[in-house]
Amino acid sequence: MICYDPFWNTLNKKGMSTYDLIYKQGFSSNTVHRLKHNLAITTKTLNDLCFVLCCSVEDIIVYRIDEEDNKRK
Repeated sequence: MICYDPFWNTLNKKGMSTYDLIYKQGFSSNTVHRLKHNLAITTKTLNDLCFVLCCSVEDIIVYRIDEEDNKRK
C-alpha cells in the first residue's frame, strides 16, 4: 500500500502548510484530501509536489506491505 506519511514530514520540514499548498501553490483541496486519506494521486501531482517542496519522490511516498492484502493472495 502506498502511503504519504513522508509527505507530511517533508511539508513540516519545509515550513509549509496545507493552506500554502492550496492558496499559494495552486493545489486543489481535493488533492490534499487524497493525500490525507492515502488515496491515489497522479504522477503529475507527485512531480508538482516534488518541485514545490524541492524534494525527491521518496520524500513524498512510501510503499508498505499491507498484511491484509498479503493474506488474501
